[in-house]
Amino acid sequence: MGFVLAATSFPKAPSFTSGRSSWNSKEYTKNYYASSHVTTLWHKTGIIQKEPCFMMAWPQNLKLHCKVKGGDKRNYVMNAASGKSNEYETQDLDQRNNWGTLINALHVFFKFIRPTATLSLLLGATLTTLIAVEKLSDISAAYFIGLLQVMVVSSCMQVFMAGLNQLYDVEIDKINKPYLPLVSGELPFKNGVIIVATTFILGHLFPLIIGSGPLFWSFVFSSSLAIAYCADLPLLRWKRHSALTALNYIIDLGGVKPLGYVLHMQTYVFKRPPTFSRPLIFCMAMSSVFAIIIAIFKDITDMEGDEKFGIKSLSLHLGKKPVFWICVSLLQMAYVVAILMGTLSPFLWVKIAMGLGHGILASLVSYYANSVDLKSNPAIQSFYMFIWKLLTVEYFLIPLFR
Repeated sequence: MGFVLAATSFPKAPSFTSGRSSWNSKEYTKNYYASSHVTTLWHKTGIIQKEPCFMMAWPQNLKLHCKVKGGDKRNYVMNAASGKSNEYETQDLDQRNNWGTLINALHVFFKFIRPTATLSLLLGATLTTLIAVEKLSDISAAYFIGLLQVMVVSSCMQVFMAGLNQLYDVEIDKINKPYLPLVSGELPFKNGVIIVATTFILGHLFPLIIGSGPLFWSFVFSSSLAIAYCADLPLLRWKRHSALTALNYIIDLGGVKPLGYVLHMQTYVFKRPPTFSRPLIFCMAMSSVFAIIIAIFKDITDMEGDEKFGIKSLSLHLGKKPVFWICVSLLQMAYVVAILMGTLSPFLWVKIAMGLGHGILASLVSYYANSVDLKSNPAIQSFYMFIWKLLTVEYFLIPLFR
């Protein structure tokens, strides 16, 4: 005798399935029963009536045992969402939230370290180590271990320098660079201090642990120059003056960094006496020119904040247009000198690489510079990023000079 289950007294009933079970089974005595009613429809008589039912609290489902007319006992199993499914959903949501938080934290950190400059200089550190390579057999496991050591110190150096500058320039950056994470509030000030302090300590300790004198002194001098450039202390805060800013950049980018990396590979990795080779001299010369250009050009878009806080940049003295074209002229002169130096090499492939490579770069600079709208700060900032890209390309050409 069939019937149709029309409704129940439970607030939620996702699905019902019919089944058989032993009514006298000992398992039922161990479970909690709740009495209820199920409304049934008796097909033959058309009578709608409620039947007494019992609900069993099974882990995965709910079973309804109803005694219907005629004395028959029937079982109805109501599948219900178990507590485990809710637990899984909560765990999945927590995992997604944690993953989103991690991605956001990495994004903020990436902005904090000024990625364009940092990535360019890290790549430069990598390629500069090739200057110490004298023969093909030097490209060995020892070389790659030495390269990894250079990357650790160089990374600490760049994060420390970029972070320290932002810590001291919060008020200026509110005008010049409001998108930076310390100014926008994405990164709390104390977290910025922790990052800078950690990289400062690690940058000194790591070379001491491995026993590399060149890397240790390279970090000591670079970090000292960064403090002299940024710190608002007597006789420091060199960034207030264009000449001291340029000198700071030349010493660091054109001297300390390439010397430290190359001497580390020569003396610590390859166990050779230090030598000032032609490639090293060429690297220092080109890096020094780019250091001057970057030191001068970076202030063009920062004139408003610099003027308010008493920073005497060359752009404030001469104006945007003259400083822009001074930087472009210095770039072109550097490329001409690089081509001439390439012609003095005894190797034909070096002459071709230096001539063709720097000739193409000089043409790109001329084309791009003539299309820049000097009344637009975003356009000038875009050209500044282009200069960093030119430095990155130069780092690929420098190891080819022999």
